[in-house]
Amino acid sequence: MKVVIIGGDAAGMSAAMEIVRNNKSAHVVVLEKGEVYSYGQCGLPYVINGKVPHAEDLIARDVEEFRSKYGIDARIFHEVTAVDTKLQKVCGIDVNSKEPFEFIYDKLLIATGASPTMPKIENANLKGIHTVKTIPQMNELMEQLPNVKHVTVIGGGYIGLEVVETVRERGLDVRLIQRGSNLMSILDTQLTELIYEEAIKNGVEVLLNEDTIGYVGTEFVEAVRTNSGVHTTDLVIVATGVRPNTQFAQGFAKLENGALIVNEQMETSIPNVYAAGDCASHFNRVNQKDDYLPLGTTANKQGRIAGLNIAGFNQKFRGIVGTSILKFFDLHIGMTGLNNEAADRLNALVEAYVMEVNDIASYYPNVQPMKLRMLVEQHSRKLVGLQIVGKHGVDKRIDVFATALYNEMTFEELLNLDLAYAPPFSGVWDAIMQAPKRYGKKE
Repeated sequence: MKVVIIGGDAAGMSAAMEIVRNNKSAHVVVLEKGEVYSYGQCGLPYVINGKVPHAEDLIARDVEEFRSKYGIDARIFHEVTAVDTKLQKVCGIDVNSKEPFEFIYDKLLIATGASPTMPKIENANLKGIHTVKTIPQMNELMEQLPNVKHVTVIGGGYIGLEVVETVRERGLDVRLIQRGSNLMSILDTQLTELIYEEAIKNGVEVLLNEDTIGYVGTEFVEAVRTNSGVHTTDLVIVATGVRPNTQFAQGFAKLENGALIVNEQMETSIPNVYAAGDCASHFNRVNQKDDYLPLGTTANKQGRIAGLNIAGFNQKFRGIVGTSILKFFDLHIGMTGLNNEAADRLNALVEAYVMEVNDIASYYPNVQPMKLRMLVEQHSRKLVGLQIVGKHGVDKRIDVFATALYNEMTFEELLNLDLAYAPPFSGVWDAIMQAPKRYGKKE
């Protein structure tokens, strides 16, 4: 069996490893556009502040290990430009030599990930304007940072906030430009004010409701032009989101943003072609729809499922519930499930419970408040979503709630959970139990 995998990172190499472990007759070829295999993209911002000493420390396995130890035909600088699904053939060019190549496949996995969006605006090709998605991109940024005093970050989502924190911890002045009225706009507005206050407390200049319309400079960027004015800077980091790398894949069913729609077995709409990771759809168990929430955890899980199915098993990807967490200076920001906007799109009638709760027992030293916002379906009482902003213990509560969501528990059933308790870790009624204890229905 000839297997071709496009993409040598999380989803692609998770799949490749499952195939070579479980089907000894499979010949696996991996085509990677760059030269780096299997690295932890989520760790890249922490190279900036030195918590990760070198970007290369994020590499889990290098290309030579895949070749010599596992027998995978791992290619580098092989950019795929087209897939002929009738002839079952992958076509592309060698990035260095510009020579064309072709590979015939019995099974194909598209695991090309996503690329940062770079708005097409005036002077976007100036030097000193960066994105942080790959190790080469990070190394290029790190070469310029020693000569920089002021950095502008465009975008107030996950990556934007992580970059703002790490640049500020490096001792540089930072400006954050956000086109909307809130930072971390995936959260409901009752919690976003806490994030804004944390940014200001840590010396970040925050500009809300400003659209970036261009850059100023000759060779290097010298300023950012927005709808409100011109803001001088030494360097720009753009973190305005990502787009699935699926432009070469024609004739497939796709989401509106270009992500390839897959079923439980990670099969696309075309026979013998699978997709996984940031280039694929992610079935959301909460809204029961094909969604797009690109995260490393999901990419690895989908890649594993795709690899096992290609190897001859019958495995199913059971879906996501939309769980994520972020550190922003002293704040931990977590969410799982749907927010109000997503619930409104479903025309779901939900009740929102907003509370300030303690992370540990109220009498124990260093107790800290957490702001919690829980959504519950009005009639069924099923859990819909949870958002928490606090300093400690957010991860524990988000993970417990995500597990409850996955298992379709109700609001009142949270009270039945047998959770770990000791004063340094929790109150006797855990933070996520306090809303149903106070507001739950008594039969």
